[in-house]
Amino acid sequence: MSSLLKPWKQRRFSGEENGGRTGLVFFPAFDWAISPTHPEREERLLYTKDQIFEEGLMDLPQVIEYKAGVAAKKDIARVHFCVPDVRSQITDAHLIAVGGALVLADAFMLGEVNNAFALVRPPGHHAMQVVHGNRGFCNINNEAIMVEYLRHHYGIRRIAIVDTDVHHGDGTQEIFYHDPDVLFISFHQDGRTLYPGSGFINEFGGPGAIGSTVNIPLPPGTTDAGIHYVLDNLVMPMLKEFDPDLVVNSAGQDNHFTDPLANMAWTAGGYALLNQKLHPDIAVLEGGYAVETALPYVNTGIILAMAGLDYSWVKEPELMSNRRSSSDSVSSQVKKVVEDIQKLWESRKELGAAMREKVGSMYFQEKRIYYDTDNISEEQKVWVRICERCPGYMKIQSRAYPGHGSFGQILGISVSKYACPHCQEEGTAAYQEAKENQRNTDYLYLQDKSTETYFRYDTEIKREEKY
Repeated sequence: MSSLLKPWKQRRFSGEENGGRTGLVFFPAFDWAISPTHPEREERLLYTKDQIFEEGLMDLPQVIEYKAGVAAKKDIARVHFCVPDVRSQITDAHLIAVGGALVLADAFMLGEVNNAFALVRPPGHHAMQVVHGNRGFCNINNEAIMVEYLRHHYGIRRIAIVDTDVHHGDGTQEIFYHDPDVLFISFHQDGRTLYPGSGFINEFGGPGAIGSTVNIPLPPGTTDAGIHYVLDNLVMPMLKEFDPDLVVNSAGQDNHFTDPLANMAWTAGGYALLNQKLHPDIAVLEGGYAVETALPYVNTGIILAMAGLDYSWVKEPELMSNRRSSSDSVSSQVKKVVEDIQKLWESRKELGAAMREKVGSMYFQEKRIYYDTDNISEEQKVWVRICERCPGYMKIQSRAYPGHGSFGQILGISVSKYACPHCQEEGTAAYQEAKENQRNTDYLYLQDKSTETYFRYDTEIKREEKY
């Protein structure tokens, strides 16, 4: 860990409050849209920027604006297997959105700011490790790329990601599902009632990382009282016990009571208080589609909370006519979810030992993934090396089927940054063997984080590209 950075627990529970200097990046991506009338559009940030300039936040000495940078293709390849290559799956807007998060990561790690908020789009938390197209408005995963960037450049190992978007952060979960050093916590509207239909309590991490994924599915109609019950009784104790070096907030804002794509009942004040309690080091914007009635107020409250300033005056115009309290049914459901997860968390070591004994040295999984935006169906076969000394390595075989035919098949090998020499050798040997045998595979990928080696191999023209 960087010598400039005290552990998050020491900063959060030592009596230090949010405040000091808060770094901001705005990137509304004027030239990127799914369609002109799609909910994921540039106005999501333009109304916010107008609001905070009107309120004079940018004139405050506690708020420092940074310009977004441009991420390198290697930053993307450190996390994703983009099919057929990185450039074909992204636009310049994606590189700048990620670049904005990386600029703030640098500013935080160098001590220029006490915390930071990347108000950028396109969003990213539905993007998984393999990328065949856009799903849930996401092509690449901004937070995951930032986490691996921090690990590589600053030696940070233990990171917690708290996803407060109304939709389950299934992409971030999938990327870190087998990583025991990343605690991913997502509280979201119950997947039985909302896209992407996942994020249930039993999704608790892979065999070598049981307890590193925590899903908190909440009933529709959950209010501020519900989220703060979850935060106080579950999330904060888990974070304190996990003891991360750094906390990232995947800052979705579509739990707001006016959001058109969901059914929750949070307020701007509830979001701001959540941020004050959570004390994230870096927040990265995700969803939120009430562009006039929620986002300007929620973002204003979050910025003030991060800067350690009074946010009690931030109130949505619709708040007085939409005051809501949790029904007894919703409150009891929230408490039951918390109780069930507490029991799982307390038994995670025993569950992990039992799972590892069951699967042995290699874990295998088959799964199907649907890209709703691009109408692509993907089939995956996943092998994860279970090692007693390290997080191991992973092989992913993937084939995608768009509406008009087949994209072909890829094989990706991903070696953990913290792989032992044996697993590193075994993983890279699997890539070399696949190059020699190919077996109807169109593209091969090597993602060796332990040596910062990233290759893409086109089997038809027998050409290898190094990122």
